[in-house]
This record gives sequence, structure tokens and C-alpha cells, in this order.
Amino acid sequence: MLGGTLVTKQSGAAGKPVNTVLLAKKMDLAKEFYFAIFMDRASGGPLIIACSEGGTSIEDLAESSPEKIIKVPVNITIGPTDEQIETVVNGLGVSGDKESAGDQIRALYNLFVDKDCTMVEVNPLAEDTDGNLIAADAKIGFDDNAEFRHKDIFDQRDHTQEDPREVAAAKWDLNYIGLDGNIGCMVNGAGLAMSTMDIISLNGGSPANFLDVGGGAKVEQIKAAFEIITSDPAVKAIWSTSLVAL
Repeated sequence: MLGGTLVTKQSGAAGKPVNTVLLAKKMDLAKEFYFAIFMDRASGGPLIIACSEGGTSIEDLAESSPEKIIKVPVNITIGPTDEQIETVVNGLGVSGDKESAGDQIRALYNLFVDKDCTMVEVNPLAEDTDGNLIAADAKIGFDDNAEFRHKDIFDQRDHTQEDPREVAAAKWDLNYIGLDGNIGCMVNGAGLAMSTMDIISLNGGSPANFLDVGGGAKVEQIKAAFEIITSDPAVKAIWSTSLVAL
């Protein structure tokens, strides 16, 4: 496995290089659940998602058991209420100590907020044969804008697991996300960039990227932006939109 490439639904077609392997003690799990917290645009805050079935992706769960998935939007100014915690614990179908399970759910929420996370996904969240709740596997995403508050976390970043174009863009303070199309985009402003991509798509084209150079980009940043776009062999044309206001 080491030195190979792992391809999954979440890695993209190119996959990710395997540089390290985590060895963990074998667990005797009696039941597996799905638990996650995401930032939700619709509710304007954290959203807890839980399911009484786990061990597989949420996409598969949504297809196979949509009725078992519960969603609990949380007011970020006050955090989850006791009633909301109870709803999540009951929705999971925990058979052990429900109060202890509730404490763990709240601890995961506190982690999400305290560490400026964009995602905390525990899959599976499981019960062992003694009824103890265990975070058997987890994935955590952190808000890049909060890097200055969590240097200890961001110092562990493995750039080999990221799109090299996105890594290069970050060095120039450019907001770049690679896509699968063939029309490169360079725009000043995130909203204008999204609108530009929509126009391309509505007219039968396919954007190769999202790239916001910001409102005060310097010559060096613009040059770097073009170099990043043209480094993608799929790009056949470039669309640049700039809004200038005095």
C-alpha cells in the first residue's frame, strides 16, 4: 500500500498518494453509527447529521436509508440544546449510557467550534460490546481562514494530499479550486467568479477552475494566476473577468 495511489469516491479519479499507514488496535464493535457536523448555508450555522447505520459513506446512506438520517441545525450562538442532544442520541439508537453518549456528542460539537472546523465526520461512531461509545474513525476539516489561531494544527498539513495547483495558489494568496472542465477562469471577486462559471455552463461550456484573485491583486499575482491556470493540460481557453470600480 505504501507508495501506491488510493482512489475513492472522495479522492477524485487521480487518487491520493499513500505516504503513511495508520495502525490501530482491532476493536470489537457491536453497532456502528454515522455522525457528522458540517457548516450549513441553508440554516446559517452548524448542522448535525446522524444515522443509526454507519461504516459507509453518507452518500450511500442517503441512497439506501434516507429515512434513518436525522438533521439537527444548531444555533451557533448558544450551541446544541439538551433537547437537540437527546434527539441526536435517540436518532442514533444508542443502547448504552445515553447521558454519556450525549456528553460525547456535545464534546464533538465543542471541538467543531473551538478548532474552527468546517467538518467533523465520525464514521463509524460505534458501540463496543460493553455499550461504550467510540469514535472509531474520523475526518476533520479546518477553516483555512483560522490558520493564525491553530498553527499547531496547520503545521501538520500534508501538501502531497492536496491539488498542487491549489497549494501554489495559496502561496500567492489566490483562491483557486480545480475542476474538470476545459475553460480556465480568472476573476476578481468570488461572487463574480461564480457568475462567470454559471455563464460558461449555461452556454454549454465547462469551467476548469474557480479562481478569485481578489480586489487588489498585484502584477505578480496575476502572472502566477495565469501560470497556474495554464499548468492544467485540460485548459483549452481562458476567460478573464475583472470589475474595476473607482
